[in-house]
Amino acid sequence: MNGIRVFITGMGVMSPLGNGVPDLLDSLKKNRSGIKPLSLFPASAGNLFPAGEITGFEQTDEVPRTHGIALAAAREALAGRNLIPDAIIIGTTTGGMPRTEELLKKGEKGADPYRYHSTSSVAEYISDVLQCTGLVITVTTACASGTAAVKLALELLRSGKAGRVLAGGSDALCRLTYYGFNSLQLIDPIGARPLDRSRRGMTVAEGSAMLLLEAAESAPSTAIAEVMGGGLSCDAHHPATPQPGGEGALYAMKRAIADAGITAADIGYINLHGTGTLDNDLAEARAVCALFGEHVPLLSSVKGATGHSLAAAGAVEAVVCSLAVRDGLVPANTGCTEPDPALNLRPVMEPMRKKINAVLSNSFGFGGNNACLVLGDPGIRRAISPHKSAFRFEVMGSACVTGAGDMEKTLHNLKQGKDCFGTLPLADISKKLQTREVRRLKRLPRLSLALAMDAAGSAAQKPSSIFFSTSWGPLSETHDFLTKLFESDEQFTSPTDFIGSVHNAPAGQAAIWLKANGANITVTGGDYSFEQALFAAALAAEEENLLIMGADEYHEILSPLFDGSARIGRVPSDGGGALCLKRGTGSSRVLISPLFFERSTNNRGIMESLMRSLDGPEHVRSGYAAIFAGMPAVHKAECKKQLSEFISGTGFSGPIVDYRTLLGEFGSATSAAAAIAVRFAQNGALPPALAGGASCTLAGKGILMLGLGNCITAIEIRA
Repeated sequence: MNGIRVFITGMGVMSPLGNGVPDLLDSLKKNRSGIKPLSLFPASAGNLFPAGEITGFEQTDEVPRTHGIALAAAREALAGRNLIPDAIIIGTTTGGMPRTEELLKKGEKGADPYRYHSTSSVAEYISDVLQCTGLVITVTTACASGTAAVKLALELLRSGKAGRVLAGGSDALCRLTYYGFNSLQLIDPIGARPLDRSRRGMTVAEGSAMLLLEAAESAPSTAIAEVMGGGLSCDAHHPATPQPGGEGALYAMKRAIADAGITAADIGYINLHGTGTLDNDLAEARAVCALFGEHVPLLSSVKGATGHSLAAAGAVEAVVCSLAVRDGLVPANTGCTEPDPALNLRPVMEPMRKKINAVLSNSFGFGGNNACLVLGDPGIRRAISPHKSAFRFEVMGSACVTGAGDMEKTLHNLKQGKDCFGTLPLADISKKLQTREVRRLKRLPRLSLALAMDAAGSAAQKPSSIFFSTSWGPLSETHDFLTKLFESDEQFTSPTDFIGSVHNAPAGQAAIWLKANGANITVTGGDYSFEQALFAAALAAEEENLLIMGADEYHEILSPLFDGSARIGRVPSDGGGALCLKRGTGSSRVLISPLFFERSTNNRGIMESLMRSLDGPEHVRSGYAAIFAGMPAVHKAECKKQLSEFISGTGFSGPIVDYRTLLGEFGSATSAAAAIAVRFAQNGALPPALAGGASCTLAGKGILMLGLGNCITAIEIRA
């Protein structure tokens, strides 16, 4: 056995440099720029600056632009291939925002037009169109999302749990990002000039790129490039500004090169993150010089040609890097006329031809999130590193916040047979937080910091990696940003709200507080966000100690528009849960394991697949004392049918806890339920109030958490 390697066997791209890989390649050869005046929506007077806009894209489906360009890229990646991916992992930050903005601006009150708002709806839409029923993960880790998505796909394939994965990123231009970056004074009025002495900022852009990744022992005939390795890190420094010395970026680059099983000397070309902002270019340059010393390889940034397409940037640049490997084309550092001597770098100024065996590609984002990939020539034989994924963790600490309060107050209510509905007052959420740390933070980041503090406080060691899940992200910041923008006729808005509006902002705040420099990944999967985070942690956590969190806030205007379950729930509710985990299987701790995740749409065999993952009906009966069932209100009828089929097929007769009827309807309810289930496992029993009035001793058996509805998921918790 040679070991599992991962190859790119199909690529699709939509970018300002053209629609499709051939157009992109032609533009790179001719050093064209796709940056031009904005036309997608009218910009307000005094705020008109160039953008990287896709032209010639005719959308036919009734979905937002982000979804449309994602599907176009996916179809090109799969062109001529009669196959269905085993899993789909996509990075995005805008989701349905281009349409949501228009709806909110005109005061649309109906919920149905917002059905594609969520960032998770992009991957869900693609999976439905392509009839993929396997694991779906949406990464929303700011501008590192597309690269992080490829890293997760790499690890999923290495684990042997998938054979083909479609991975990439997609973001469309919208007012939130267009005006948001301008509010931070990060836009170059004449277009991005990465590494240039006179650079003044970035160019906001849109794009989409999808990669078909396949696992094999040797390169298939369709291989374009090999994904050799990837590295993740977090600066844990500032919500929007990188570490001046580039320490976090350096850490991610080193990890990617080590994961690829090569040395820095083997890198022939670096695709820089290179946004054109003063701070980002300087920090990245310092990291590159620290890593390569006097032997810096060829390098360039393509963002002077494409603009910065945010979550899609890393995926688009993975296509660029694959072309560098396949065709020996090193793209130019478009936009730069006089390299900044302070950076001590010599970018490639014109496209050139050179045989490239290995490429390092960098992506860095808000929250200090760093993700790097190494792509290489698929024809070169190499040693394979042992697989590192772990699908079982020891629970070192736990915490939750519900309408009843913290973990102890929540457990008190449950033991008394009382529900935990509601939204905790902000003062109660913040009571353990330092005023100076949270004075500018709104509801979701405060929830997340409170959870991180409680979970870490109950653990023996502080975590180094963070995996955060949220269904809807920071709604307060998003609403306030857009409200100020529309009320001022798109003239003014809040830079603080913009920084806080990104989905990964709470995870970034937690990393700063914990000084957690390892992987930092935020995922959004609707009612299945926590399950996605747990799978992501199993795949990508390199540190021994990590924090997995889920949280959502209730917003009186946006929640009823976006969340069908919140709209019909009995009482507005929010909260979340957090677990400090350690990679391993120690016998003295409660263990948690992600077991199963499939989409239920067009998946007739899903129950059989679930049974196999649980080792059959007999094991369900003998191995589990109770089931915690996640049944979102908007899908309650279907959930009941699925649960009935599961009970009938397994003969399970223990107590079943419908935890949303106790905790309330909010997207991350599963994270709170998991933390609560861990405490019951530690105690060795369920309270009689949750077991139909009878005592329920676990007696060495586990608790099975079943997610039902649009997806069926399974998580095992046992002492």
